[in-house]
Amino acid sequence: MPDPSAVRRTARLVGRPSSGELIPDELRFISDLGRSLLFTVHPKKVASRVAAALRSGLDAEVCAFVAELENIGVVSCAFDRKGELLTDFLDKVKFEKWLRFMPPQIGHPEANRDEFLLTENTHGLEYVSPLHINGEVKGAIVLGFKAADDFSETVGRAIEAATQLAAMSVNLSAHYEAAINTSITRAREEDRKFTEAVLDALPVSIYVVDRDYRIVSWNRHREIGAQGIPRDAAIGRNVFSVLARYPEGRVRQEFERAFETGEIERIEQQTTAEDGSTRHWLVSKVPMRDPETHQITHVITVGEDVTLRVEAVHAVGRAEKLAAVGRLAAGVVHEINNPLATISACAEALEQRVEEGDFNDSPAMEDLNEYLGLIKSEAFRCKTITTGLLDFSRIRTGERNAIDVVEILRSSVKLISHQKRGNEIEFVIEAGDDLPRVNADGGQLQQAVIALATNAIDAMPNGGKLTFRAASSSKAVAIEIEDTGVGIPTEDMSKIFEPFFTTKEVGKGTGLGLAVCYGIVTDHGGRLSVRSNVGKGTTFTILLPVSKAD
Repeated sequence: MPDPSAVRRTARLVGRPSSGELIPDELRFISDLGRSLLFTVHPKKVASRVAAALRSGLDAEVCAFVAELENIGVVSCAFDRKGELLTDFLDKVKFEKWLRFMPPQIGHPEANRDEFLLTENTHGLEYVSPLHINGEVKGAIVLGFKAADDFSETVGRAIEAATQLAAMSVNLSAHYEAAINTSITRAREEDRKFTEAVLDALPVSIYVVDRDYRIVSWNRHREIGAQGIPRDAAIGRNVFSVLARYPEGRVRQEFERAFETGEIERIEQQTTAEDGSTRHWLVSKVPMRDPETHQITHVITVGEDVTLRVEAVHAVGRAEKLAAVGRLAAGVVHEINNPLATISACAEALEQRVEEGDFNDSPAMEDLNEYLGLIKSEAFRCKTITTGLLDFSRIRTGERNAIDVVEILRSSVKLISHQKRGNEIEFVIEAGDDLPRVNADGGQLQQAVIALATNAIDAMPNGGKLTFRAASSSKAVAIEIEDTGVGIPTEDMSKIFEPFFTTKEVGKGTGLGLAVCYGIVTDHGGRLSVRSNVGKGTTFTILLPVSKAD
């Protein structure tokens, strides 16, 4: 703002005749205005200072500054006689028309009120001075005077000089503002890209949801894999529609708890991929607070794939159970076999006496035959269990040789195909050429393959397809036994290798077959895994290291 004395001196020049040159008071006014604009770097402040100085310095009823600047937009400001800031002061339709026709000035004493651009009704004369920026008219300074006597050529020259100064100042400030905005925008963009790069580099799935349950961030690991969804298909959408495959009620409750309690919650989940493999996840819901209001504004969801960790824990637990059962079996099986042998021998002796006619006169002859049959069948079933326990607890050394897994598969299929229950099963062998050999006991490996195949046949009571597949990499040979049966429920997947766990009816399975297979494969330095889709089928995979000879 110019100093008050300069304003008063210039105001006294209103109506004074002039020779066409700026007089000292005018020069002082322009000088004061220039000094006030020297360190003004914001276009809106330039507009405000110019409009305020001209209104007060020239004793105008109203003064408005309007300019449309590149990269900034419209900058406008107006003050009335009382020095109060006006809001709605411009007839935009007339102003746009004036910009299109662009006369150098309008509103000289001879102009009529219909041409006025200002909507204030307190002035009887209006003067418009165009703002020339980079060779184009980008706006104007508009002054309204109460009467024609308040305007003179001296005032006009002061307005024109102030307009040129204002045009130069607002242009420089606009460039400075644009440069600052560009720098800030670039810095923000670089910061955003860096943050996204950090989130994308993390080996976890991350997404962020606001209080309206809209997704505002979605990292790269949330895009990949069987459960992945592209970022463009997720950002801005409702989280429940994006995660439609999950139960909405459960997901909603998780987010509501996070927003309500503000506490971090960790949830263990497991999913089944299209190939039937089971993945384990540790999902964390992390509330994010506004640093000023401390209100929870967003919830960060972090999903970590902990499949390897869970499988390792299960493997350790399984090994401990297998060792405990093995020690138990080694200690008690022989003690159980002795009374079983006695029971079986007594039953056979009684059967022989029945055949010799010793009990022909007994009225309970039919009951005796039935009971003897039950004793023999149950003793035989106990014998099967103890034999399985012995197989399970036995240290499997055997004779390890470099063997061809394809030959093992062929001989296994030949044996299984002769079983009556395999009549409605289609057997298929898929094996690559020149597979490397594995160092194994052929008998034990065949035992494992047959046990897995037998389980697969039991899972296809109405027939189906049983595929034996062999493939290799540089370090391992994989044997797959794939069926098209009923599949294994997800809740049973972690228990199928445990001793005595079975889903078969009582009397149709001991629950030791898969445990024995697991022991055989483990003893050979390999791994036994499973993937299954309920209603579609199950695939067991034996992974064995390649023989060092190969």
